[in-house]
Amino acid sequence: MFMSLPLSSQKWLTNCVQPLISILCCLVFLMFDLLDSVFCVIYGYLDKLIEGEALPCCCSNWERQKRRMNVTDDDMSDSLYERRNIFREMGFLRYERKREDSNTNFDKGSARSVNRWSDCGCDSCLSWVNDGSEYKLHFVVKEPLLETVFPYFSEKTNHEYRLIGIDLLGFGKSPKPRDCSYTLQDHVEMIEKSVVLPLEMTTFHLVAHSMGCIIALALAAKYPKNVKSITLVAPPYTSSEGDACLNALSMLAGKKLWSPLSFGSSFMSWYEHLGRTVCLVYCRNHRIWESILKFITRRRDLHFLTTDMTRHTHHSAWSSMHNVLCGGAKFVDSYLIILTRVGVRINVIQGEKDQVVPMECCSKFELKAPNAEINIIPNADHGTVLFGREKEFALSLEHIWESCC
Repeated sequence: MFMSLPLSSQKWLTNCVQPLISILCCLVFLMFDLLDSVFCVIYGYLDKLIEGEALPCCCSNWERQKRRMNVTDDDMSDSLYERRNIFREMGFLRYERKREDSNTNFDKGSARSVNRWSDCGCDSCLSWVNDGSEYKLHFVVKEPLLETVFPYFSEKTNHEYRLIGIDLLGFGKSPKPRDCSYTLQDHVEMIEKSVVLPLEMTTFHLVAHSMGCIIALALAAKYPKNVKSITLVAPPYTSSEGDACLNALSMLAGKKLWSPLSFGSSFMSWYEHLGRTVCLVYCRNHRIWESILKFITRRRDLHFLTTDMTRHTHHSAWSSMHNVLCGGAKFVDSYLIILTRVGVRINVIQGEKDQVVPMECCSKFELKAPNAEINIIPNADHGTVLFGREKEFALSLEHIWESCC
């Protein structure tokens, strides 16, 4: 015999639990607000002690005032300086720092170290540092990496197309300059300088996942007559209307305790100094963690996703998250208008159970780009929309490319 609570009792429990969860959420993130303010001071003194200067951060009230007066670069995201923190607004434990004008020329004549003391300085993480030549992105052309989609393409596709995989600026084996703001423009210009122009790409198809979708749209909008198709996997689209940057931050990394993935996204996106601490413990010591994982799994080589999670600096990840994901929200609608007008084929692949980029993003995307082809993958999340179905994904790309000929 099965027994269950009456519907009225279930509704009563839900009504009681929801306020408690909300209160708990407020208390937890209030504690994080306080800790982030404390760690701002700690890192200020450590940076001054170790490097001789306090590294710039996004806690400055003066920076927020300049942004309100429009004394700033439009490529920078409002979410960097407008994130609400009650202790910061009170001036609690304020540590004033001078923010230097970041540049994208990556001056190699500077006496400053190429990486911060809290970043890893091993040969692997600094492989992008060369002998004086200009920095360029790391990319592979038809390299038979076993853990990517490349091996699943047919011989015909491999013969007719140059298949290129790129490590974005600040990630993987690509440069991670400390004096770069990692804006959307920075990413696009580096792809141009490293791939599009040197390889003389007159026509091309674009394929991107997650944050890369925003960069792909910006690149496609800059070369609308050269792009034959653009395939976006889990695009983090939010409208360009209103406070686009802050709306994007709330939708993609709102303050939530559940699920663990949502909690992690909000923690790393809202708290600059706590996130830097995570990178200090995890990314700076990635060789130790990788050795432990190899011992536990008894594997000589780890999955590339495991190792790539640490192949960035806190500055590159933090700045890219805000200036691309949130800051890019200001421009995405204009990109879609350009691509729709020119008639570029847009394809969207979305996982039905994606908790990082909710289905709401896909629905809004379809409203803005009604000609886009939407493909919802049942029971797939942000990762399994690609991984585990590489063969199906390769076949779908081949079909898209052939239909554009």
